[in-house]
Amino acid sequence: MIRIGAVDIDTSHPGAFACYLSRGTRARYVAIYNEGFRGDDEVDGFIKKFGLERRCESLEELADTVDIGFLHSCNWEKHLPQAMAFIERGKPVFIDKPIVGSPAHCRKLEELAGQGAVILGSSSVRYVREIENFLSLPEEERGKVTSVFGTTGVDEFNYGIHIVEAIGGLLGQGAVSNRFVGRSTIEDKVCETYYVRFESGVSAVYNTFCGAWQPFEMVIITTAGTFQFRIDTNSMYGALLDRICDYLETGVKRMAAVEELTESVRIMLAGRLSRTNNGVEVYLKDISDEDPGYDGYEFERGYAVMSSKIYRGVS
Repeated sequence: MIRIGAVDIDTSHPGAFACYLSRGTRARYVAIYNEGFRGDDEVDGFIKKFGLERRCESLEELADTVDIGFLHSCNWEKHLPQAMAFIERGKPVFIDKPIVGSPAHCRKLEELAGQGAVILGSSSVRYVREIENFLSLPEEERGKVTSVFGTTGVDEFNYGIHIVEAIGGLLGQGAVSNRFVGRSTIEDKVCETYYVRFESGVSAVYNTFCGAWQPFEMVIITTAGTFQFRIDTNSMYGALLDRICDYLETGVKRMAAVEELTESVRIMLAGRLSRTNNGVEVYLKDISDEDPGYDGYEFERGYAVMSSKIYRGVS
């Protein structure tokens, strides 16, 4: 059985992942190290509910204890330093979305992967059944993709990255640029639209929606027709976890390469820069490593304030 170490339990993902894994025999969370905003009461609750063996006092202790680390901090700026304890020991690490939030951290992850580090991630939406089913259709039946449209909600980056990774799961690498198209604001809800160009000539449009949850809707226009689906959020965690287990058990990797994951981040960084510069087209290759990117610490502070206690007192 695959032994998983949890780093932080900021989000609902550790609980949802642990519940899914408990229905099978492939993997379990067995230990935890917490430096996030959740207190001892919630850490103890998580340990008791899912039968973990121990709470570790350091990342290094955790990395020595498990087969793979799962990083669940809501603060993406912590992900790279947290990952190093596993990478330095030659162990794989799964980094929850958003994998990182700055060009410099993207570059460092790419360098580490190039040196042999096993870095898995990031959004479960990239691996959903609906995308896999579409890609499994013969091209003569579905046609060649010309354009993709996707929607998401909640917030700009932490949740917005889901739909950008879904687009990456459909189209693969090759994004050239992103351009902010416009914004609509109704009451306290903000909807923004972005246009992405790919080397292949394919384009993608995605909407982010801040202030409320929205379903993941995708429309794929091809040379043969139009395909539309709503992603089933009840099955998306399983699609991700099954691929991780497949890789660890067999060595057959159906996970995205680090460069694909960081391209999704760079797409969003380019969109952010475009918005700041009145909608000018921003090329991914032109984003400076000095760009600060998205502020993970600011997001963590706001997320902590808004979060209810989801792990305390569970049994």
